[in-house]
Amino acid sequence: MNYIVMDLEWNQSYSGHIGENPRLPFEIIEIGATKLDSKFNIVDTYGSIVKPRIYKKLQSKIRELLNYDESTLRTGRPFDVVFREFKKWCGDDYIFCTWGPLDLTYLQQNMDFYYLKQFPFPLKFYNLQEIYAIHHYNDKTQMPSLEKAVTELGIPIDEPFHSAKNDAYYTAKVFQKMNRKKLDDMYSIDYYHYPTCVEEEILSKHSNYNEYITRTFPSKKEALNDKDITTLRCHKCNRKLPKKIRWFVNNSSTQLCVGRCWTHGLICGKIRFKYTQEDEVFIIKTVEKISKKEFEQIKERQNDLRIRRKEKRKQKKESC
Repeated sequence: MNYIVMDLEWNQSYSGHIGENPRLPFEIIEIGATKLDSKFNIVDTYGSIVKPRIYKKLQSKIRELLNYDESTLRTGRPFDVVFREFKKWCGDDYIFCTWGPLDLTYLQQNMDFYYLKQFPFPLKFYNLQEIYAIHHYNDKTQMPSLEKAVTELGIPIDEPFHSAKNDAYYTAKVFQKMNRKKLDDMYSIDYYHYPTCVEEEILSKHSNYNEYITRTFPSKKEALNDKDITTLRCHKCNRKLPKKIRWFVNNSSTQLCVGRCWTHGLICGKIRFKYTQEDEVFIIKTVEKISKKEFEQIKERQNDLRIRRKEKRKQKKESC
């Protein structure tokens, strides 16, 4: 199997939402990639400029980042032509590797816009930014820029960043130097295409956590009425757990709870709500082991939110 380390550059409406095409908010203007073999040797590179069809003028912030302008874009080829060439270059047996999850989302949006055949479902990939953060900082929430990772690893900077072909090559060099221990367990699932029925639901089991991606529901309320979603089970032994902290609203898009497995310790459940274009909702539920310190932090977060809600209710009563 080969590893396709991919990077994209994209443009968006110069005039904001007024000039935005709802089917294509981000239009790809460059595809770059580096191919590594099963032993992580670089065997080939790919790069092509895409001639824009929707947003022909570069958005101001994007113009500042890129090392080329509209004159270069006019020399490009249509997206469908470039994509078919890129897909053929990838070969038959490969997995995508990206620096963050957005590249695959925007690639598939552009594929849908041109009615191109989609990737197999579910789509697995390696989020190298997250894996680097876990191994380098022991914290998957601390996401470094590609340039920072390249600098930290002492990789020579011979070409400018913010060119898809260059960034893909730098990402591949970072990948080569990363700790790839248990790499097979570090894959992510892309959420652009989601389950639409029970048969398509995904349970992704990892050594340290489980991830459950549900079918769509008409609303949050109906999703939370599903016992499979709100029941907390140990990711190791699948035992139903008594809750030390019941589900509570952490923010507008997530809920948390904590239970205890007498064999595997404190277990945290996290629910994330994802909305579809049809205003339906599907759930991404992760279950993982946490430390006592993390448990205390979650408990403190719950108490802080309770105090804030009480203060808001008090202020509301006083204003009436």
